Amino acid sequence: MSKKKAQIVENLLITDIAAEGVAVGRHENFVIFVAGVIPGDVVNVMLTRKRKNYSESKLLEIVKPSPDRVEPFCCYFGKCGGCKWQMLPYDKQLYYKQKQVSDQLSRIGGVAGVPINNILGADNTVHYRNKLEYTFCDRRWFDSSDANVDKESRDAEGLGFHVQGMFDRVIDIDKCWLQREPSNELRNELRSFTRRDGYKYYNCRSHEGMMRNLMVRTSTLGETMAVVVFAKNDKPLIEALMKHIDEKFPELTSLQYVVNEKFNDTIYDLDVVCWKGRDFIYEELDGLKFKINAKSFFQTNTEQTLKLYSKAVEYAEVGSYDVVYDLYTGTGTIANFVARHCRKVIGIESVPEAIADARINSETNGITNTSFFVGDMKDVLTEKFIAENGRPDIVILDPPRAGVHENVINVIKRVAPRKIVYVSCNPATQARDIALLSDMYKVTAIQPVDMFPHTHHVENIVKLIIDNE
Repeated sequence: MSKKKAQIVENLLITDIAAEGVAVGRHENFVIFVAGVIPGDVVNVMLTRKRKNYSESKLLEIVKPSPDRVEPFCCYFGKCGGCKWQMLPYDKQLYYKQKQVSDQLSRIGGVAGVPINNILGADNTVHYRNKLEYTFCDRRWFDSSDANVDKESRDAEGLGFHVQGMFDRVIDIDKCWLQREPSNELRNELRSFTRRDGYKYYNCRSHEGMMRNLMVRTSTLGETMAVVVFAKNDKPLIEALMKHIDEKFPELTSLQYVVNEKFNDTIYDLDVVCWKGRDFIYEELDGLKFKINAKSFFQTNTEQTLKLYSKAVEYAEVGSYDVVYDLYTGTGTIANFVARHCRKVIGIESVPEAIADARINSETNGITNTSFFVGDMKDVLTEKFIAENGRPDIVILDPPRAGVHENVINVIKRVAPRKIVYVSCNPATQARDIALLSDMYKVTAIQPVDMFPHTHHVENIVKLIIDNE
């Protein structure tokens, strides 16, 4: 039976950007989503998934580029899964991020009549990440420039980032613009050293090979952590490689490794071995020091984090007698910020290592009015817990992308703090949760923050106060 011929739409004008950074055009009152283009582009596309009112598509050709289009600065643009908005000027990126917040809060959250503050853009749009993870792959991604590469040689291996939408292919990266040195130098030296007998690169399908991942963490204090992840506990090979890195990069604050023989990449349930130096690095925000280890959660853009947390504290308007609950506290960053202004802070987080760091961060900074608890939020935050630790005057929420569990929302509503400050990396789930709170709380302030230049991701802070009317 013959397949239905795919429909081609020519000269489609791209007019907007929708959720998740996908561009939008209209053809005969039919919405078409197109990835990899910007408003003003005129394109030819092939429709792939057709629904009643819209269709997804595959870009075939840019017939006429948008007048706003700029030349991407990275040679891996369009192949690597990151920095997808390099062709969009930064002021336009900020415009569409703010528009995304506005659209989702109004459409999903039912928020109307509340002005949105201008998005806080980044002063540095490159080298802004304090953490990167590189992946080893025994067979990298090839394009036309690799026509002469011997596919059976070590040159066919890759160390870098995954190709967009492909878990088993990696782009071999020579220079990445996301993190300051020695990130590129470390990765490139590790590639050179491991392309010798014994250091086979990992195959995520067959689970064979020795080299798996490299994590690099940096701080504004000039400290650097390198964590090498091996797939096998081959002591001679591990020792030779770690010794080599130590000799080449004696300035590293922390040099560690992990042996991960599992089928998944997470290291949170594995031991991290400190080869040399400390097993953590320090970061500083507004005079406070924070300890970060290999498993710690910490916002990956330090400079923008200071803007984000400062605005959250401003929205909280904490008084000296207030009890504050910092839910999804991570390493206690916001909790320690707020603690200087209130009676006490209760922080809750599901990652034990993060809570351990949060306690140490309070101790390091001489903060004595914080208490931290570990566990799943919906299980920890019970009426009994609140009775034992005090009813909160203010709740600060900073959940993962999935948002706040409905059980937690219900507990918050029963406790009825006078104010909620909701920090989110996903305006869609934030808007959903605001709708669940809307029978008791009203939104009074909104502040988007750009944490990830050249991507569609945006952070947003919403202030809610209890509605006594």
